[in-house]
Amino acid sequence: MISTDKSNELYKKACKFMPAGVNSPVRAFKSIDRNPIFIDHAKGSKIYDVDGNEYIDYVCSWGPNILGHACDEVLEAVISSAQKGLTFGACHEGEIELAELIQKHFPSIKKLRLVNSGTEAVMSAIRAARGFTGRDKILKFEGCYHGHSDGLLVKAGSGLMTNSMPSSSGVPVGYTENTLLAGFNDISEVEQAFIRHGKEIACIIVEPVAANMGVVPPEKGFLERLRELADEYECLLIFDEVITGFRLSIGGAQQLYGVTPDLTTLGKIVGGGMPLAAYGGREDVMNTVAPLGSVYQAGTLSGNPVAVSAGIATIKALEKDNSIYDELERKSKKIEDAMTLIGLNVNRVGSLITPFFTERHVKSFDDASLCNTAEFAHFCRYLLDNGIYSAPSQFEAMFVSLAHSDKDIEYTCDVISKFH
Repeated sequence: MISTDKSNELYKKACKFMPAGVNSPVRAFKSIDRNPIFIDHAKGSKIYDVDGNEYIDYVCSWGPNILGHACDEVLEAVISSAQKGLTFGACHEGEIELAELIQKHFPSIKKLRLVNSGTEAVMSAIRAARGFTGRDKILKFEGCYHGHSDGLLVKAGSGLMTNSMPSSSGVPVGYTENTLLAGFNDISEVEQAFIRHGKEIACIIVEPVAANMGVVPPEKGFLERLRELADEYECLLIFDEVITGFRLSIGGAQQLYGVTPDLTTLGKIVGGGMPLAAYGGREDVMNTVAPLGSVYQAGTLSGNPVAVSAGIATIKALEKDNSIYDELERKSKKIEDAMTLIGLNVNRVGSLITPFFTERHVKSFDDASLCNTAEFAHFCRYLLDNGIYSAPSQFEAMFVSLAHSDKDIEYTCDVISKFH
């Protein structure tokens, strides 16, 4: 086992100031029976902890670092922007440039708003959908995580599953009584929900590729049928592409699967590693947002110039080479194959990968819930001890970046092949 004495000391100190010593639940490493690792610095495909240990990183800050850590182009843009001022609380030209880049690759987004987090983007998109339709109910899917706003913490996957919390305390029943649930990939449940409540439903919100109960792709026809039902019942279809946007393709999951939502939420990659997210879509819907309309949403740091500069630099880097996503596919497929060869049940879409410790094909929240989390914890600890940093949760994804070299991939596959 690698030495993490300094991390352990910092963790004891952190516990005096923060709940469980962390600022986000999965970082606590509780599900793999370890103390968290404290990171000192990172570059390219590697992160380095305070004890001097080097790891090949497949967390990539939970998705944003598709170019790798501390990408030179992004750093240069951030430094240049920071020298002009960290925040203005006013309009600046960079907001327009980033909006143009987003619209270029997500043509369904006719107008958008920049915000600070995926949670804020989803919360705001749902409010816009309710304001536009005049309806209260929303339909979400078991195991899909859309941030920690009150009305969405119902069978929400990710940290809730990892920490054995079926839902969150502190959320009044009134906040979730208008949230309808259906099984991911279970179109019959969706149809039944619309038969019962169709004229009350403001929107369907879905991760087009679920990535917070582990990676679960949509089955053939699932997204298409959601589009049809939204049209039939005159409600809105929202794609939560906080994770999939700019990762599965330059145009996200909606480009990959050829299904057009009414509204889209983006985060992670769109901010280039800085706190930035966006929501947008149909012009008539977005025109309901204040000050044009009566749907209120605001933010002091929305469109922060430093974060915007990181997003612009990242998207421009992704535009440079049409083979980028082919390269991510090639490298990710090698890791998938290595896991499959040792008998793991693997779901992968592009550079998102989850090895499931179950014999059952995982296509829903119920399937994911049957995984052997103790065996996963053993696997995760094994990877850490061999210099590979992956998500300390069965219900998260591994992320492959452009910075991962063939040598990194070969070493990772070799380590995986020796797991028992």
